[in-house]
Amino acid sequence: MNGRLLGLRAVLAASLSAAALATSPASAAAPQGPVMLNFVNAEIDSVVRAMGQITGKNFLLDPRVKGTINIASVHPVSADLAYQILISSLRMQGFTAVEGKGLVKIVPEADAKQHFSQTYGRVVKSGGDQVVTQVYPLQYATAAQLVTVLRPLIAPNNAVSAYPGSNTLVITDYADNLKRITQIIEAIDRPNDAEFNIIKVQHLSAIELAQQLSRLFADPAGAHSGPVAAGNTLLIAADGRSNSLLVRTDNQGKLDTLRAMVAQLDTPSSAMSNLQVVHLRNADATKLAETLRALAAGEARGAGVPAPAQAAPAVGGATGPGVTILADAATNSLVINAPDHLYNSLRAVIDKLDAQRAQIFVEALIVEVTSAKAAELGIQWQGPLIQRNGDYALVGGTNFSSGGNNLLSLSAAAASGAVTSLPSTGLNLALGQVLNINGKPVTTLTALARLWEGDSDANILSTPNLLTLDNEEAKIVIGQNVPFITGSYAQGASGAAGATVNPFQTIERKDVGLTLKVKPQVSEGGTIKLQIVQEVSNVSDATNQAGIITNKRSIETTVLVGDGEAIVLGGLIQDDVQNGVDKVPGLGDIPLLGALFRSETRKRTKTNLMVFLRPAVVRSPEAMSGLTQNRYDYIRNIYSAFPAPKRWLMPDISAGNLPNLKLDRVLAAKPKSAAPTAEKAPTP
Repeated sequence: MNGRLLGLRAVLAASLSAAALATSPASAAAPQGPVMLNFVNAEIDSVVRAMGQITGKNFLLDPRVKGTINIASVHPVSADLAYQILISSLRMQGFTAVEGKGLVKIVPEADAKQHFSQTYGRVVKSGGDQVVTQVYPLQYATAAQLVTVLRPLIAPNNAVSAYPGSNTLVITDYADNLKRITQIIEAIDRPNDAEFNIIKVQHLSAIELAQQLSRLFADPAGAHSGPVAAGNTLLIAADGRSNSLLVRTDNQGKLDTLRAMVAQLDTPSSAMSNLQVVHLRNADATKLAETLRALAAGEARGAGVPAPAQAAPAVGGATGPGVTILADAATNSLVINAPDHLYNSLRAVIDKLDAQRAQIFVEALIVEVTSAKAAELGIQWQGPLIQRNGDYALVGGTNFSSGGNNLLSLSAAAASGAVTSLPSTGLNLALGQVLNINGKPVTTLTALARLWEGDSDANILSTPNLLTLDNEEAKIVIGQNVPFITGSYAQGASGAAGATVNPFQTIERKDVGLTLKVKPQVSEGGTIKLQIVQEVSNVSDATNQAGIITNKRSIETTVLVGDGEAIVLGGLIQDDVQNGVDKVPGLGDIPLLGALFRSETRKRTKTNLMVFLRPAVVRSPEAMSGLTQNRYDYIRNIYSAFPAPKRWLMPDISAGNLPNLKLDRVLAAKPKSAAPTAEKAPTP
């Protein structure tokens, strides 16, 4: 009770002082001298009103700002310090001051960030416990990642956010705390200490040196070989063009150790030459050796060294004095004996050429649709016109067609005893006559009416697939190897009157069927250049005396196609219509009766042939495995789709099932136990 009275007395004293100042000429200004503060359990609104008189500031209290505060000063304080003491006391009660233009708002701390406040950049000029806003643009660190670091250091009711567009932090908090936050941001927002360092190599090959040092400095838990390898905080790469090492690390001790090792290793050899063995991973050692010999010969001529007139592999692959390049096909390795500077140049070329080539899977689709329709309608007849004494003097009639469909041919066959010798197709109506010649009955045909119509369709679908390396030709042949007679002669046995003849023939065999040859070349942009030779052939007639007749359809072209895109190579759309009429002039044109004097044939053949192709680049083992699994599952389903039906008294012979590649890979990946476990015997 006494404390509250003292607080009221202080407020009353401050009010009285303010009233006294109002009567003076300087009543609108704040007191110039220090003041003593003594507020005990005083209401916030009363204290703020008194502070307004002391500091000369205009205060606006939020209706939610209620409570009491205690402020006491041992020594007199200035007006500015009294204001800071008030703000700190309000913060302890959960309230804060937001300074605007000529006005100080006292609001709950949670609402301070929604009101106008002073805004600063990298440097916060204000201090104390007033709420301000800072917009801090970052140079090196990421704003979104830095938010998670700063959030625990900022009051829960205040805000921190990141704008990724300009990599900027926006923070609303107390001025004193923002100064501390600024120091933290400046310590974090710095360039990475792991900068690149270039170490020049004079005598050794930077590529080989990078491989050895990477294995040496790599983390044992995750070491891996190759031209680029990384350890804990060390990354080593090689630049073959300048024969230098590129090193990135944030550990200065490791960098110094690396420089010392390179200096000790990079010394000239005692001899003029340098014998090295390079094991290739992808390239062909024999072909690459030829390229390197030509390159080494050019380097020797450029350096003024007289090169031999011809780089002859017969002398061991030598290309000049002191330079030898050999290929070991058994291990796919190169053996190079050359000076250091030349070997370094060759080693850089080897590293670029010994790259893994992509594989291309080519799918072809050959569709051929053939439809043929034919019809024949005709009447042929022969008969005597004038007869004398049982002998025929004049015979008349018509005959059309040829071979087995001709009436005269059929009549001659019937006279020889083949009475059933009629055309084998269509409806044939024949009228015959039996003659007595030399006491023997002879059957002859005097009329033949033939009606025939044929209709045939054929759909042929071929889908050959090929897998080949980039810039390597692949070929697939599906068909028969047919013999073709190229020559023949007969040789008789000498010295005998009845000499036997030994015929002799020369035969050449050719593939008849489907042939597809593809040579792909993948560009850097993913476009595939294809050199294609595609041929479809079949035997049309094998009974021809001159030799076998084949039908052939082929395409030879070069195209550009995107990865995984389908393209049409070419095709044939043919419509062949043939109409034929055999007739007696004049008589064949008579309406109705003219049909007795003519024979008509009609034939129409339609052929549609199209060839499509789709290449796909396979770059990873996972893609190759997926492709193989897809094709294998397809053929596996077809293999088991047509089981033989069960029959009584016939054995059930099953074709079996193809193994499951997925299951086999799973079983192969499982670790084998050290010792087999005993199995429980089955219950009888």
